[in-house]
Amino acid sequence: MSDESNIQRWNGEPTEEELRRWRLILGGGGGDGIQYTLIDPEDMGMDSVLESVYGQNEGQGGLGDSAPNVARWLGDIRQYFPVEVVKLLQRDAIDRLNLQQLLMEPEMLLNTEPDVHLVATLLSLNEVMPAETRSTARQVVQKVVEELEKKLATPMRQAISGAINRSVRNRRPRYNEMDWTRTILTNLKHYQPEYQTIVPEKRIGYGHRKNALRDVILCIDQSGSMSASVVYASIFGAVMASIAALRTYLVVFDTAVVDLTQSLSDPVDLLFGTQLGGGTDINRALAYCQTLITRPQETILVLISDLFEGGDSEMMIRRVRSLVGQRVQVITLLALNDEGSPRFDQNVAAIFADMGVPAFACTPDRFPDLMAAAINRHDLSTWAANHGIVTAHAVNPK
Repeated sequence: MSDESNIQRWNGEPTEEELRRWRLILGGGGGDGIQYTLIDPEDMGMDSVLESVYGQNEGQGGLGDSAPNVARWLGDIRQYFPVEVVKLLQRDAIDRLNLQQLLMEPEMLLNTEPDVHLVATLLSLNEVMPAETRSTARQVVQKVVEELEKKLATPMRQAISGAINRSVRNRRPRYNEMDWTRTILTNLKHYQPEYQTIVPEKRIGYGHRKNALRDVILCIDQSGSMSASVVYASIFGAVMASIAALRTYLVVFDTAVVDLTQSLSDPVDLLFGTQLGGGTDINRALAYCQTLITRPQETILVLISDLFEGGDSEMMIRRVRSLVGQRVQVITLLALNDEGSPRFDQNVAAIFADMGVPAFACTPDRFPDLMAAAINRHDLSTWAANHGIVTAHAVNPK
């Protein structure tokens, strides 16, 4: 850094680069306090595409309702910004400028950068989407599903398979089934000092069960606030359904309940079987899930919801209490996404916590470990605390 720049910093004066960045952030105009003029053509282009979405004053900026204008803007943002920023700008444009109608045009979809939020928007438009757009929308959803499966499937299978294998012991393990820690501890008495080694007289390994070890029910709230959670949960459900030692069910609900278990082999079909944005009847959904439970003590019920009940709240709470009494392992995920702390019904979450039902938000990268901990019957409140995750507090903590 030059001496002149250092002097500017010592005097509290911003550098040229800092002025440029603040001008791009604040958008210019008499009230921004900077009065800095952009000169570089690329900066001016970047400023223009940002202004279209984040114009400060009423009537300022905007893309209009012209498909060519939107297509040009979608191309421009790719020119100026990296993919992750492009996805954010698209999402804000959809929310702030009401571009849902244009997303129902196939040529618009082909120009977008697909991500989870775009998929959620398309799913919410599914019922009103023209037939010629639906095939393009499926291509967009397919691309996102494939990308997420590549990212999420291996950690999920490894975490869950490890948990399943560790729950059954094998006294004649193959090399790749060896539990080395337990084998060494069991054979310490056979240590040979002259050879500095242990003779493994007894070998202990991880075994397998032919029948499903645990039943997992994913019960997913379809209301608009849970849209990203629906996408992630559906993909995780499809991965878990491919693990023979689990029997996986996937149920989605708003004021009605739909069992999508038969679609788990095709996540894209599964997602198009959802209908985002309706009301919420958690009690009705839990009542249906109860009919799926045949082995209560071997069942994990994951309720993915913000807990704002539109149905019978008292009956919902009694139903959860009944499930806990049957020794069903009930978990409440207030969100399954990367967006931080969600808005949720804190009173219901606290009542659930008082019953021993943990309620917390979970990011997709933590979900495999969460399910592994649940399969191993670990205390999930402790698991959450060890991972820096804040759980809802009980009304009457013990």
